[in-house]
Amino acid sequence: MDWISPRALNRLGMLNMNRRNVDYIARYNERSAFPLVDNKLKTKLVVAEYGVKTPKLLQVVRQQHEISHFKEMAEDLAGFAIKPAKGSGGKGITVITGRDGDDYIKASGARVDSPFLQRHLTNILAGLYSLAGTPDVAIVESLVESVPSLAKYSHQGVPDIRIIVFQGYPVMAMLRLATTASDGKANLHQGAVGVGLDIGTGRSLNAVQFNRPIKLHPDTGLALENIQIEAWDEMLEMAARCYEATELGYIGVDLVVDATQGPLLLELNARPGLAIQMANGRGLLPRLRTIEAIRRPHFSPQDRSRFAMETFASL
Repeated sequence: MDWISPRALNRLGMLNMNRRNVDYIARYNERSAFPLVDNKLKTKLVVAEYGVKTPKLLQVVRQQHEISHFKEMAEDLAGFAIKPAKGSGGKGITVITGRDGDDYIKASGARVDSPFLQRHLTNILAGLYSLAGTPDVAIVESLVESVPSLAKYSHQGVPDIRIIVFQGYPVMAMLRLATTASDGKANLHQGAVGVGLDIGTGRSLNAVQFNRPIKLHPDTGLALENIQIEAWDEMLEMAARCYEATELGYIGVDLVVDATQGPLLLELNARPGLAIQMANGRGLLPRLRTIEAIRRPHFSPQDRSRFAMETFASL
């Protein structure tokens, strides 16, 4: 569909932050479950019990003395990602995509040495990137290599897919593409591109950067129409399963499509942002109300994702 102005989106059911916080997050998300999704390590361990795949865990660094083991573990690795377990918004994540002698090559192309990475691990343990500034744990994961069909659209970063799941039903989705402005991170507030996705097919709809409509990626120059997400049915079902895993009624599920492993869960968010509406050119409220009106909810993740595909497909 054509681009719709923010004023028109309001009339079409734009969910604002106050309503999101009061009517959906506070009402449907038990605060006791927040620590689960606010901690990437806990998330990985829990969702695995529900058949949701995540990047392979290579090492967990909990104490300062364990950092020396990191150097030994990473000696023969060409790529990996270091993440603070309780970080948010991509803060503190360092992605290594290659090696050149003793140097590690970051996704941006910058070179860093082993002492740099060890200092970074120290900062993570000190809580420099954690949500509340409290001591944290560092996790080292295998490198995600995006499928070429999506990787070509992103600039110095792995493209990911954000899916809003309400009461176990996927209700809205977007593809997030890294840019120079976002420093290789899929963060819309920092300048990543958001591409709305048709829930019914996984095909692209509209695209925005800084909440303004765009047709081409600002760095790659590629047109953002006619993008097709691979394994779309599987991704929606994975997102739906995260409802059982967390018991959170309103969550953001962040997935990637790995070239060899297929769809993988990156993380969950109990307070997902609202820019997804701009990327889709339509508001969340009508879809949320549709789910609230269901008298006999679907029991299985497969049935819920199938219902969503049929009900929220773009016409």
